[in-house]
Amino acid sequence: MPSNGKLQRIAMWSIVVALGIFALKLAAWWLTDSVALFSDAMESVVNVVASCVAWYALRIAHTPADDNHPFGHHKAEYFSAVLEGVLIVVAALLIIHEAWTVLFEPRPLAAPVVGLAINGLAAVGNGLWAWLLISTGRKARSPAMVADGKHLWTDVVTSAGVIFGLVLAVATGWYWLDPTMALVVALNILWHGWHLVGDSVQGLMDVSVEPEELARIERVIADNDEGALEFHDLKTREAGRARFIEFHLVVPSDMTVEAAHRICDRIEGALEKAQPGAEVTIHVEPEHKAKFS
Repeated sequence: MPSNGKLQRIAMWSIVVALGIFALKLAAWWLTDSVALFSDAMESVVNVVASCVAWYALRIAHTPADDNHPFGHHKAEYFSAVLEGVLIVVAALLIIHEAWTVLFEPRPLAAPVVGLAINGLAAVGNGLWAWLLISTGRKARSPAMVADGKHLWTDVVTSAGVIFGLVLAVATGWYWLDPTMALVVALNILWHGWHLVGDSVQGLMDVSVEPEELARIERVIADNDEGALEFHDLKTREAGRARFIEFHLVVPSDMTVEAAHRICDRIEGALEKAQPGAEVTIHVEPEHKAKFS
């Protein structure tokens, strides 16, 4: 799993990359006076703000637990992702307003070749950085980084659509395609923002691990609970990078505390190896508490 320091360095570079991409898209819009390229540049403004928020959220999330937050600050990343979703929606509404105005008075594009080439370069840069953020964020179980990467990838897809639409507009003279593509971009951004907010809210509500991960955890416990009678009431939850696992372990009533403790240590060690960073809580119970025996 990537270290906290590496994640924060990547988050810092995301701000630099976002500023560079925004400058390129701004230049493409300024050269062409295209409302579709304006919409692309507006989304890049959101990228800059979101990258700043994600960097700050990662710093907060990796702050050690304290007296006021004994379970850590992991959920700060989800607040970052929610804010990014809201910003995306605001940007989409601004794009819709601008595109609707131009839709009824379409205008030819100035310097379309140079402008589209610049925008294409920005899209390639965004795509490479989005891939880095998503792959690193998934390895680190970082909601903020994954959300930032997915947003950038949405930006890449919309940029490709905008470029295709504008090439078609220049080739055919159908300049109404310019504001039409901007509206399509805005609707796509709205859809992405809605799902981003929804996924982040699920995280704030202590969502369980995926069924495949839960089955893997159950196997690890079953393979390492020799001496115990059974385990039950397994619960899991995720908060950013943190993963919490708790369950009840039933042991023979005449087993000593020391023997039961050794079993718990063995299970905790195996879970830590299989689920790095997981916090495990085991409640030991006597055999009359068994549910399945």
